[in-house]
Amino acid sequence: MRYPNIIHHGAVSGVTGSCHQLLMDEDFSVLIDCGLFQGAETSPQGHASAGQLAIDFPLNGVRALIASHVHIDHVGRIPYLLAAGFQGPILCSEPSAKLLPIVLEDAFKLGFSRDQKQVERYIRLVEQRIIALPYKQWFTLADTERLIARVRLQRAGHILGSAYVEIDLTYPQSGETKRIVFSGDLGAPHAPLLPAPKPPYKADMLVIESTYGNRMHENRRTRRNRLEKVLEHALSNQGTVLIPAFSIGRTQELLYELEDIIHRRVAKNLDRQAATRTSKREPVPALDWSNLPIILDSPLASRFTQVYRELDHFWDAEARARLNEGRNPLVFRNLLTVDSHKAHLAMVKRLAQTAQPAIVIAGNGMCSSGRIVNYLKAMLSDERHDVLFVGYQAEGTPGRLIQQYGPRNGYVLMDEQRYDIRAQIHTIGGYSAHADKAGLIRFATGMRNIPEQIRIVHGAPDAKRELAQALASHFACLGHEVEVQMPT
Repeated sequence: MRYPNIIHHGAVSGVTGSCHQLLMDEDFSVLIDCGLFQGAETSPQGHASAGQLAIDFPLNGVRALIASHVHIDHVGRIPYLLAAGFQGPILCSEPSAKLLPIVLEDAFKLGFSRDQKQVERYIRLVEQRIIALPYKQWFTLADTERLIARVRLQRAGHILGSAYVEIDLTYPQSGETKRIVFSGDLGAPHAPLLPAPKPPYKADMLVIESTYGNRMHENRRTRRNRLEKVLEHALSNQGTVLIPAFSIGRTQELLYELEDIIHRRVAKNLDRQAATRTSKREPVPALDWSNLPIILDSPLASRFTQVYRELDHFWDAEARARLNEGRNPLVFRNLLTVDSHKAHLAMVKRLAQTAQPAIVIAGNGMCSSGRIVNYLKAMLSDERHDVLFVGYQAEGTPGRLIQQYGPRNGYVLMDEQRYDIRAQIHTIGGYSAHADKAGLIRFATGMRNIPEQIRIVHGAPDAKRELAQALASHFACLGHEVEVQMPT
């Protein structure tokens, strides 16, 4: 076998289960991510899936795990990796080092045990394994007569702590050097809270995601206007807007945007009232934005939001400017949090039976589990309500089925029960935390030194194919020979 080489253990035929093994030589390899599969997606061999979580590849020579970020489809199988005998460190960014134990505690409770002593023992083990790497600094993975390997993390702009991974390899005996870049999940350029990713200086091999490789996002103003329209409908129709969202990343960005919409609409209402008093005209009834409850119904999301607040020095300039104005985008008067399961059930019943408008953000983002399921069961058949999708829905998930059949007045099965879809269904792709087609192309083509090989992963077949064609065309126009692959 020629080194370096890459084996893809997940995110090959879909967008979940990210796990890539970089073989540096016959004795030394590292994993980049080790995530859960969701929906109908499986590992390339078909042995691992949402229902089969055990590690299905040998760990001989695997010396370290590098976590690009802490979304469950990138780190959710770490408990199974440890159970399979992995002994190496877990490398991640400094923000991810604070978030990862929270994510893995939840994964351990779901997959292994809720016994508190076992959970605490497991989390201590995880924390002992974590090595937090500052952005932009090289860390030595190996230094032998045959191999010198270093890793560096750069900001990816996807969620707090997300990184793309640069690995430099030097083979002293031959003098050969290689740089391999794994994109992880790249953020959209105008996403709230976090700076946009910048392309690396160079890569000999690039492994890049393609979640939105065949789609373009709406610009920020357009998507915010659309979000505002959905909120107006909830207020005027006395219904609830249900937003399925993953606990980390999407939830915090939504809170940021919702705070700004309410801030501006309340100020506009106050200006209108002042103008009406001055002109002595009859006041025009205004929607009551100041009392619209934003309900965060996810204990996990609440914990992540607290960490986001603690790490505000990683926010972008716009978000920090709001803090300096005395506003707090993640803690505002309209925001209500629901923690206990009893309070959750009471909230579902209250919103389903009363005519109080509200916005509910609850996990999980693809409606395959979590508290959003109870809201959907209670409200999906009532046309007063709205369901707003702001993230990718994987094939085979309830979210994809609702998104697909809701506009046709169809139905969805949840826990083997049929639920007719009468609520209004909306999708705003611009709130995805993933880069769109243009962003992915900009990342891959913006390097000073062009890659020799690009491997496209983490996407549906159509998305991968369209991105591959676009990249091949771009480099051909520039006269560069770049091998573009779609691993299977």
